[in-house]
Amino acid sequence: MSDVYIIGAGETKFGELWERSLRELAVEAGLRAVENAGIFSKDIQVLYGSNSLAGIISGQENTGDLLADFAGIAEYHIPAIRIEASTASGGAAVRQAYLGIKSGEFDVAMVGGVEKMTDIFGSELLDLTSSVLDREWEAFFGATPAALAAISARKYMKDFNVEKEALSMVSVNDHANASMNPNAHYRNRITLEQAMKATDIAEPLNLMDCSAMGDGAAALILASESYVKKNKLNGVKILASADAQDYLAVHSRKHLYSLDSAKVAARKALEKAKMKNSDISFVELHDSYSIYGLLELEELGFAERGKAKNLVYEEISLKGSIPVNPSGGLKAKGNPLGATGVGQIVEAYTQLKGKAGERQVKEAKVAMTHSMGGTGSNSVVHILGGE
Repeated sequence: MSDVYIIGAGETKFGELWERSLRELAVEAGLRAVENAGIFSKDIQVLYGSNSLAGIISGQENTGDLLADFAGIAEYHIPAIRIEASTASGGAAVRQAYLGIKSGEFDVAMVGGVEKMTDIFGSELLDLTSSVLDREWEAFFGATPAALAAISARKYMKDFNVEKEALSMVSVNDHANASMNPNAHYRNRITLEQAMKATDIAEPLNLMDCSAMGDGAAALILASESYVKKNKLNGVKILASADAQDYLAVHSRKHLYSLDSAKVAARKALEKAKMKNSDISFVELHDSYSIYGLLELEELGFAERGKAKNLVYEEISLKGSIPVNPSGGLKAKGNPLGATGVGQIVEAYTQLKGKAGERQVKEAKVAMTHSMGGTGSNSVVHILGGE
């Protein structure tokens, strides 16, 4: 089976992009990826479109065809498929493109992730984003993603004697990195004191513990080894790709704070790549809420249960032993759901090519990305590195 390489990447700015439509954002990211890859759009053989909520927010289903049409590749009659896996849609779409090339069916694939979330606001947006939960047994009774993250945080903090400062440091780190990312939603640095004293959202989580809803798009071009060699391209190899599932509802899991889907997906990816956590140069993880930053560090294998608090003060910084979210993460770079997971891999590609500018991780060789659905019901992990 063919090895798979990322040969191009592009993304829009993430944020409140009131004047931009869903299709405009998708096309911008897609064209940037094609240009970055140095190929022609006619070379693309399949398109996987990542989107979570366009059907209920924008009233637009069939987004795979929409992206193909307005990216100018519909005339080539290639398959265009929407991938929906909640907030892990981006990672899932990249995995499907990877598998398509790995199988030998395709040589070149485009992955485009997009979300337009600022068309609605307030309680309506809160209700629609709660659709990623178990609607009957969680959202119907008033649970929201923030509320469930807060319940997990309270139990975790009590069981392992974790102070609020540890959660806040996840956000402080994200903002520090995002201040150097021109595409980030929030480019302001924050202090620990500011993170601690922000307005409460769902105790113990406050405004600085929660990612904001926003707009944005990201795109990647994946290619087979034979295509890369034939065209003398320089790509970043996808060393491993893995996904895993867990119970949809938090109350069905082993613990309120367990993320077994992340643990299993990471273990499978590391085994496929024949690597250990110590081989990873940096990680892009899905910290839609700061508590998940701590939990994922543990579930992905970078710390023992309850010990991630020992990493967040220095070790997760760009100069630390395991840099986390050099892009700015979901808290500060942004969280346009369908684009988020693709954007993580755009950052990994940029870092591994040594083109991340001020936020460049020194001697970055191998990256891990973790895209997570809902409150942890599904996870997709990728490991990338080498040319």
